[in-house]
Amino acid sequence: MNLAELSAVVSDEAKAFELIERMRWPNGPVCPHCGGVDRIYDLRKTRMGLRKCGHCRKQFTVRVGSIFEDSPIPLGKWILAIHLMCSSKKGISSNQLKRELGISYQSAWFLTHRVRLAMTMDPLASLLGVDNGVVELDETFVGGKPKNNKHHNKTAKAGKKTIVMTLVDREGDAVGVVVPDTKKRTLEAIAKPLVDKSATIMTDANPSYRSLDAYFRAHHAVDHDKQFVRAVIIHTNFAESYHSLLKRGLIGAFHHVSAEHLHRYVNEFSWRWNTRKETDGERTERTIRATAGKRLTYKPLITH
Repeated sequence: MNLAELSAVVSDEAKAFELIERMRWPNGPVCPHCGGVDRIYDLRKTRMGLRKCGHCRKQFTVRVGSIFEDSPIPLGKWILAIHLMCSSKKGISSNQLKRELGISYQSAWFLTHRVRLAMTMDPLASLLGVDNGVVELDETFVGGKPKNNKHHNKTAKAGKKTIVMTLVDREGDAVGVVVPDTKKRTLEAIAKPLVDKSATIMTDANPSYRSLDAYFRAHHAVDHDKQFVRAVIIHTNFAESYHSLLKRGLIGAFHHVSAEHLHRYVNEFSWRWNTRKETDGERTERTIRATAGKRLTYKPLITH
C-alpha cells in the first residue's frame, strides 16, 4: 500500500485494527499470553479489537505482545508513522513525525525508537558471505567537529566521534555495529561470528585486518592512499555506500544523534539497506509483522 491507499485506513481506527490483525495473524488470532490459536472468543462488540483466550482465560488485542502495547497513540497513526519511516530513504526525524501526526515530541521520539526495535534483525540469524561469498569490512567515524560546537555548556564528550563498523555481503545483507575502537581484537571479535569462514574478505589498508586471511577463505586489501579499486573487484565501495547513506541521514534528517542511541539508528539503516529491493509498502508490511514479541518501555530508554 502507498500513502494514498493508507489514508483510507489511518483515519478509521477499526480498519487500522483489521489491517494490523491481518498482518500479525494471517491464519487467525493467536493468544500472545499462551500461544493458543483455537477457542479464541470474539469480544470486539465490547471493546475495539478485544478477544479472549479459552485456554489461559486472558483478554488481549493485537497490540499486546508488540511495540504497540500500552501506547495511547491510535493504531492508525502507528501505521502512518511506520510507513513514513520505511519510505523515507534518509529517515524521518521525531520533530517531523510530531508535526505529521499531531502528537508531542516525546511521544514521537518514543514511537520512533519502538519502531527501530522492530526493525532490529538478529545478526546471527544467517551468516554473511556463505557459499564462498564476498564480504566487505570497513569502519567510519560519526560525529561533528569540536570547532563547530558553539554551545557554552558543552561537555568533555563534545567532538568525540563514535565508530561504526560495517559488514556488507555483496550478494546479501549488511550489518552495522557500533564499536568502542578499531583495535585488531575488537574488529576480529565482531567479524568472526557474523561472517562465514568460506567468505573472501575485502577491506582497506587498516592493519587491524591483516590477520583475517588466517580465519577466512581469503583476504584482500586496497590502500586508499593510492587507489580506490584494485584489480577491478578489490574494493570497499558497498560498505562506503552504506556509510554515505548513514551519514546523510544523520546529518540531513536527524542532525544530532547521541552515542547512547546511535546503535538504534544504525539498525534502522541496516534494515532499510537489507530491504532495498522491496517497495515501500512491502517494507512497511515487513516491519509491522516484525513488531510481534518486541517491547520497549520508556524508563530504560532514557536511563543511561
